[in-house]
Amino acid sequence: MPPTDTGATDRRPTIPALLARAGRAFGSADYIVSPTDRLTYAAADEQSARIARWLLHEGVGKGTRIGLFFTSGVEWVTWWLAVTRIGALAVPISTLGTPAEIAGIARLADLQVLVAPTQVLARGVAERFEAALPGLAGQAAGRLELAGAPYLRRIVLTGGTDRSWATRWDPRRGPMVGAELLAAAEAEVSPADLATMIHTSGSTADPKGVLHTHGTLVRQTSTWPAAIRGLTGVPDGPRILCAMPFFWIGGLLAVIGALHASVAVLVLPRLDAGAGLDLAERERANGVVGWPAFTQQLRLHPSFPSRDLSSAPSLRDAPVDLAMIGVPDGHPIHRSLTETGGSFACTETAIVDAGGHRVPDGTVGELLVRGVGVMTGYNKRERSEVFDADGWYHTSDRVYRRTGDPRLFYVGRDSELIKAAGANVSPREVEAVIEEFPEVAHCVVVGIDHPTRGEEVGAVVVPAGGELDPDQLTARARTLLSSYKVPTRWIIAAGDEVPSLPSGKPDRQGLRKLVAEGRLK
Repeated sequence: MPPTDTGATDRRPTIPALLARAGRAFGSADYIVSPTDRLTYAAADEQSARIARWLLHEGVGKGTRIGLFFTSGVEWVTWWLAVTRIGALAVPISTLGTPAEIAGIARLADLQVLVAPTQVLARGVAERFEAALPGLAGQAAGRLELAGAPYLRRIVLTGGTDRSWATRWDPRRGPMVGAELLAAAEAEVSPADLATMIHTSGSTADPKGVLHTHGTLVRQTSTWPAAIRGLTGVPDGPRILCAMPFFWIGGLLAVIGALHASVAVLVLPRLDAGAGLDLAERERANGVVGWPAFTQQLRLHPSFPSRDLSSAPSLRDAPVDLAMIGVPDGHPIHRSLTETGGSFACTETAIVDAGGHRVPDGTVGELLVRGVGVMTGYNKRERSEVFDADGWYHTSDRVYRRTGDPRLFYVGRDSELIKAAGANVSPREVEAVIEEFPEVAHCVVVGIDHPTRGEEVGAVVVPAGGELDPDQLTARARTLLSSYKVPTRWIIAAGDEVPSLPSGKPDRQGLRKLVAEGRLK
């Protein structure tokens, strides 16, 4: 077996240095596996080097902003590595986005280059880009002039195309600089250089572009392999199904984290329970990381009982929400933030009250973060707009810590907490209790407008099979929750009636709207 740790954080914390060590240490081991492709560590190094040498030949350099419009898979990884290893700024774009959203990212991120395959999820990319960028059709490759994306000069397609505006990437014939020049460029990449811009997901408003340096990404992902080994119980070479898109921070955490130690990342181009079970079974997955809603979809899939998932006992036996494993009070472990690179490994934290004073252990307050593990800032925002005078970023997350326990326990965001007759109720705490009921497959808790209480606690529940009796659910919840936390409104729904955001998180606003309009009752 290859060694299980590169010691990356003891050396130069940059993506090119981390990739070089991984290629040497883990060479022929699987790195990324999709339903159709497989990439070893050595191949990731070799293929991304070829792309990087072509990019350098085309004039791409340090700081060039490059949009990557790929589904999660081998091609996404090789292009992201190629961009970051030469010091350019990678800007992943969600393939779930509408043309208007694609145009918004191109403008907000000041993209100079945009790279994509010719098809994404069976849809033509050229048509989507032309819909997103008025005036694109008929322009000349490499000399684009678009008022809606004024810095964008080149769109690269990785497959055959007849579009005059498209630059074609051909790995067999593309001109490249020499390997010596690539090595020289990589040597100039520093831990302080920007590596990627991740746009926050959500249901409203423009997304914020979160900027991370090489140093932050390498440090914050260094503990990921140990977490996977702990989750799976597999000490060497675990294989994990990643149910988080690479273009958001959870997926990127896996992509970089698996460069620290040999971990095979199994990934889907789109989140589909049947395809996920196929891949997990075929590749002998040892576990799943992702939002609880997708794990629940796997368990509810008709084929789940007949699957051979003996390599991943936690998929059958562990709580749906992995953040609920080993918690003492019913509140989940905080999953971290896009703003901290998906980890708290190298982050200074403080929990404060409304006056900004630190609170004692066991007291809920707002989480503040700062230090080398925190983002550089938001794109196009001045530092004073993002951090306070002492360098703290105010997360709006409500958390607490227990004495002698380094973990943070998540109560909710200020915007999520239900205000029921003046009392704050954490939806996640109530969900965690109800989802342990054997007759409940899935539960999402939201605040529902009430004429006298302000809000009441509403629970939308999906049966595990058979019928659910709200009175029995209420009686059982009362034995486990304070009375003000017990749902006073129960809504029985089918699994496909409960909306979720593209990230897999529950769409609480969408759910509230369905209830308010009487479409769920």
